Amino acid sequence: MKTSSQEYFKRQTTLSEIGLEGQEKLQKAKVLVIGCGGLGSPVAVYLATSGIGNLHLVDFDTVSISNLHRQVFYKVEDVDKPKAAVLAQVIKERAPFTKVSFSTNAVDKSSILELISDFDVVVDGTDNLQIKYLINDACVLSKKPLVYGSLYKFDGYVATFNVLNGEGDYTSNLRDAFPKIATNIPNCEEAGTLNPIVGIIALLQVNEVIKLITKIGKPLLNQLLIYNSLDNSQLKVKIKRNKSLIFKDIFNDSTYLSEQCETQDSSLLITCDELKSRLIDENIKIVSVVNDINATLPFEVDQKIPYTTFNVDDFIPDFKKYYVIVCNKGITSYDVTLKLKEKYPLLSIFSLSEGIDNY
Repeated sequence: MKTSSQEYFKRQTTLSEIGLEGQEKLQKAKVLVIGCGGLGSPVAVYLATSGIGNLHLVDFDTVSISNLHRQVFYKVEDVDKPKAAVLAQVIKERAPFTKVSFSTNAVDKSSILELISDFDVVVDGTDNLQIKYLINDACVLSKKPLVYGSLYKFDGYVATFNVLNGEGDYTSNLRDAFPKIATNIPNCEEAGTLNPIVGIIALLQVNEVIKLITKIGKPLLNQLLIYNSLDNSQLKVKIKRNKSLIFKDIFNDSTYLSEQCETQDSSLLITCDELKSRLIDENIKIVSVVNDINATLPFEVDQKIPYTTFNVDDFIPDFKKYYVIVCNKGITSYDVTLKLKEKYPLLSIFSLSEGIDNY
């Protein structure tokens, strides 16, 4: 059945603040969505069905079973398929007036500036802190508005960064809100997350994009919205622009790779190769702090303690054993290792460097 755009967007154009003029602005807009997971997938679908004319999706990952409870546009039969490709097809079936394209390449420093160059707005739907700062810094250098979103357990964060204001200057960015990249914050895979908060934050990001393009309402400029799903509370924190930052130097000097090798004590780490060679050792005890206790691991573990429920005071060590703490990326396992080493200085304990994902 052929549908006219006037009929498709009727409920939206009925709003006087949008109207046909606002809808035309949406139709002419080009939006880049980086990350097609919990945030990026609903962001992309809602932007398309809102009338964004050109949408490009970027995600290197594939669909997994553990994604499905919160990434609701993927199905069981999509498992192991590229997220960006699957999501692009979903959009084609739902949004006839959106031209959608996708890439399954990972975003990195060498490609980011060219990637964002042709878009009006960039949306960050990633869950990797290093990549978030890479996207932010590239948007500052390229003078591109960035709609930011992130999650931590029951909290969600939304902001619109780097927008040209009426004074010829740009609004605050991620480095104004969080000057330093935290190295001990787990992503949603390790810390866990609740289904509703993911959708709420994603739709708040969509709302920001629509306001930016149609120029209605008040975007979240120079402020960070923090929403807590348990209390159903929200807080707006003002952000002050730090004009002393030289982003060209920051971009040139940063690798945007995991800094754990630089920030973690090497004496508390064990490499994947070292662990493989020690697996036959009867004295070794491997403790998993991956939150999904049913997750398939590449080796047998002696104990599973979800990171969210780990309490150093409840851990009773055997000082005759050699402990290796493992998690997906080597961040939360290092945090656990550090805490246990501080409490039990004589304990032989190590964190699997770079985690199970690189095993």
